[in-house]
Amino acid sequence: MAVHPPGRAHGEGFFTVLDRMVAGPGLYLMDEPEAALSFTSCLRLIGLMDRVARDGGQIVCATHSPILASLPGAQILELDDDGIRIAEWENLQVVDHWRRYLAKPDFYLRHVLCPDDD
Repeated sequence: MAVHPPGRAHGEGFFTVLDRMVAGPGLYLMDEPEAALSFTSCLRLIGLMDRVARDGGQIVCATHSPILASLPGAQILELDDDGIRIAEWENLQVVDHWRRYLAKPDFYLRHVLCPDDD
């Protein structure tokens, strides 16, 4: 169990631990690291991932984050009911869902929020 450093928010502590663990070339496996991170911290994680790649390392990252999937030069494999395929960022299902949600949140929220009893 990872414990975040005292005096830091959970996401900031998680990023600090991650930053210390990911040092130099190597093979790093990440399973949804965005779960504890804010938007800004996800951007910082992209910088960390880029640094690892430039130093000769490799990262395998399972993510639902269009932010992390946007790392330039990354090979993206999308998994769905039909199997695994190489995909381009702009064609990912998760990117499409986020675009549509951000354009019209009410379209999605009506399916999960309780209706008014007025």
